[in-house]
Amino acid sequence: QVQLVEPGGGLVQTGGSLRVSCEVSGGTFSSYVMGWFRQAPGKEREFVASITWNGGNSNSADSVKGRFTISRDNAKNTVWLQMNSLKPEDTAVYYCAAGTPRAWGRRRPNDYVYWGQGTQVTVSS
Repeated sequence: QVQLVEPGGGLVQTGGSLRVSCEVSGGTFSSYVMGWFRQAPGKEREFVASITWNGGNSNSADSVKGRFTISRDNAKNTVWLQMNSLKPEDTAVYYCAAGTPRAWGRRRPNDYVYWGQGTQVTVSS
């Protein structure tokens, strides 16, 4: 059984930085495309960033481009999302997700198979 655990999250001021992590167990981490999504109250879950199975390529939503960076370490079965220059509109529950290689380049939640429980990120103004 594949499990994704996301410790971290928290409260940060506007302009600050935060890194959230996601550790995967029970599967072959190095074979998964990994993604981060977020969901704010009253809004649909939206794509934030994704990274290929070997970390060679990544992409991100326009709203976070240049501010957020996704990375992974296959030896640690962990993927991170480094968030800089945070804005109040970044406030949301952040979810990590794992997908098969066909998930690469796709941005819909349904393209991913496994999900973490989510972690709250709050940016105060």
